[in-house]
This record gives sequence, C-alpha cells and structure tokens, in this order.
Amino acid sequence: MIDTSENKNTQKTVKPQEHTQKQLEGILALAQTGFLQWRKTSIAQRTTSLEYLSNLLLERKREYAELMTQEMGKPISQSLAEIEKCAWVCDFYVKNATRFLADELIQTEADESFISHDPLGVILGIMPWNFPFWQVIRFAAPTLTAGNVVILKHASNVSGCALALDQLFKDAGFPKGCFQTIFTDYDAIEDIISDQRIQGVSLTGSEKAGKSIASIAGKHMIKTVMELGGNNACVIWEDANLDKHMDTIVNARMQNTGQSCIAAKRFIVVDDIYEDFIEKFKEAVQKLIAGEPEDEDTEIGLMARTDLLEGLEVQIRKSVDQGAKVTLGNRSEGSYFEPTILEQVKPGMPVFDEEVFGPVAAVIRAKNRHDSLEMASNSKFGLGTMLFTEDIESARKAIGSIPDGSFFVNEMVKSDPRLPFGGTKSSGYGRELSKEGLLEFVNKKTVYINK
Repeated sequence: MIDTSENKNTQKTVKPQEHTQKQLEGILALAQTGFLQWRKTSIAQRTTSLEYLSNLLLERKREYAELMTQEMGKPISQSLAEIEKCAWVCDFYVKNATRFLADELIQTEADESFISHDPLGVILGIMPWNFPFWQVIRFAAPTLTAGNVVILKHASNVSGCALALDQLFKDAGFPKGCFQTIFTDYDAIEDIISDQRIQGVSLTGSEKAGKSIASIAGKHMIKTVMELGGNNACVIWEDANLDKHMDTIVNARMQNTGQSCIAAKRFIVVDDIYEDFIEKFKEAVQKLIAGEPEDEDTEIGLMARTDLLEGLEVQIRKSVDQGAKVTLGNRSEGSYFEPTILEQVKPGMPVFDEEVFGPVAAVIRAKNRHDSLEMASNSKFGLGTMLFTEDIESARKAIGSIPDGSFFVNEMVKSDPRLPFGGTKSSGYGRELSKEGLLEFVNKKTVYINK
C-alpha cells in the first residue's frame, strides 16, 4: 500500500476567500462589458489568443501537472497527459473555428438566405475536480472562440488549478472580462444564474447538481448543457480478443484512480468467456502500480477526498450484503483505495445501479449477446457503452440497441476534440467538443434577404 504517513492522504488545496456580493457584481459587470467588445473581434483574433494559450499550456505543462497532482491526487503521468490534451483541443479550434462558424447558406426563394452564428453573451461554467484542467479548457475554448465570455466556478478542492487557469487566460492575451474565476457558495450561484447578464450555463458534475442547476436556469429560460454522471457498461462478447485489448479494458476502469464519469463501471461478460475474462482481468489489475501520485510510474494514486472513499465503501458493503462477492481488493488506508473487483453483481445492487466513483469494477455474467446488450441498457444513465468483439458487423447492428451518447467498439469511451461528447437520460444533454460543442452557445439566426 501507499505510505500515508505525514498527512500524505490529505491533498494540498489553495483556499482563497470567497468573493463578496459586491465583488461578484463587479465580475458580472466586467464580463458583460468584455462581451460587448469581444463579440466584435474577428474569429482570427480569437483563435490567435487561443493558439497562444495552447503554447503556454505546453510550456507550463510540468507546473500545471504538479499542481493538479498535489490538489486532487491524480498520478503525475496522467496529469501531464491531461495538459497535453488541453493543448490539443485548443489547436483543434484554432484550425477549424472559422469553418464551423461560417454562415450556412440555404437555398430559398430569397435573394439571400442563411444561418448566422452569433454569440449569446456571458456563459457560466461549473466544473468538477476530477479533470481540473481538461474540463475547463474543453468548455472554455469553443465558448470563447464563438465570441462569448466565460465565468468559471470550479470545484472547491482544486482552487489552485482555478487560479492558475484564470492567470493562464490573462497571459494568453484574452481581454479583460473574457475569462474570470469566482469563489462562492451555492446560494450565490443561484443568484448569479438568475442575473439577466448570464445567457448560458455549462455544468459537468453529479446528477443531483445537474437537476438543481437546470431547474434554476429553467426558471429564467437560460440555455444549459449538462454532462452529468455515468455508469458505463463494458460489454465483452465471447469472441473478444482479451490478449489484445485487456490493457484498454483495465484502463477504462482504473484511469484517474477510477474517478471518471466515462469510466467503465459495469463489466458485462457473456457466459462463454466469463471465466477466461475474470482470470485475465484479475491478473492485469493486480499488476497495476500503486504509489505516491508524484511518482512517474504510479498508475493508481489516491482518492481526491476521504469522504469520497467512505462513500465508495458504503456502496460496496451494501452490495456485498445483497450477494456480491469481493474477488480482489476492498482494502483502504488513508485516501488510498485498493483496486477492487466484485463478482455476482446483479441489478438492484448499488454497484450496478449507481455511479461508482473509484477503482472498483463490478462484473456481471450475461447469458448471451442479447442479454448483454439488455443488461448494458439497464441503467438510468446514458453516457457511453463500450463493446469488445471481433464481430464488427454484429457490433454495427447493436448500435441502435444502446441509447447512450456514445458507443465505442474495441476501445474505451473517451472524449476527443474531433467528436461530439455528451450523454442521454440522467447523464445529461447537449454536446461538447467538435462542431456541435462550438455551436451550443450561439444564436443560430435565420437571415432572409430580398434585394
């Protein structure tokens, strides 16, 4: 196990003072003033700032990665990769924004008719701690490039990352008011969303938080994008090449110490390959290197907070009481939770029905392919499903059987700047990334001209 002496189980977090009501009013006023200027800038000017931001991310990669690791316990190798991915999404919009935001010509009886894409205004981003740079950049890059301005409310346990991001956008040359960070409590957030200057809200967080924020925004007819929890299924058919894909299958659950909404949480394995899968899966999980998050070789680090670990233990205990079997792990020390495999998992158990945020894999035995797809869809969540098989034609036919926002074959569910990302059902609505993400917070205005 990890050495948790000398308070190593407690992550180091900057604790800035909360903004006063007067300060929040100043931030909103500056954002509105900034928007009125920023919206007039050309797309070329906006992407120039975005390109510089990308360069700064790579220049400061080690600094930002170490900050992330110190605050929420992500293994340093994964923190470094996260910063690189942030630069990637910036580069994607630098190259494609002009094309994505171009007027869309439509042939009608008019001399000219087209759709223009106008920015909405001030957009509030409420972001989580588990990917503290990526979640912010993937929201802010397209939102700013479309001509909007951003106010960030980040998770309280990654305040240092929030401050670093705020300075990053300033250093990249974004004008005053384009990107501001606020530190406040929930009551103030409700007041901010209710302010007429706020024209949109993007939230990545829990189902509970999403419903609450969406309810407030709905009262004021404000556009929202919600990327909420997930309970992704990883379906293993009898012809899956386990030797080829096992590393991917394990990473799908254990990356970021299992603290990811898009992680594989339910492993649904058809009966014919079940025993072989369990043997190879257990062996691969046991090989994962647990250690201090700052160590380059560490693959399993610490849970971000001890209360999250305690919640994980409750979910496991209740599931075991209902008949689940612990095949591996289920030991903790400080903020470290050992990678864990549960078998004999069935619907109705917390580890089947709920989002499990931590390095815990629930394995379910399915009778056959049809049963596996039905089991995968048996969830109130709908973020993504992954299927491992050599039968690509049958996998194509299964696409319509999965009601999720994404369907990955022989690959883990992951976000990619080139592809839209989002969920269905309790996993939220709206899309981030790609062209769809860029156009979420624009007014798609119909223009009709006769000469």
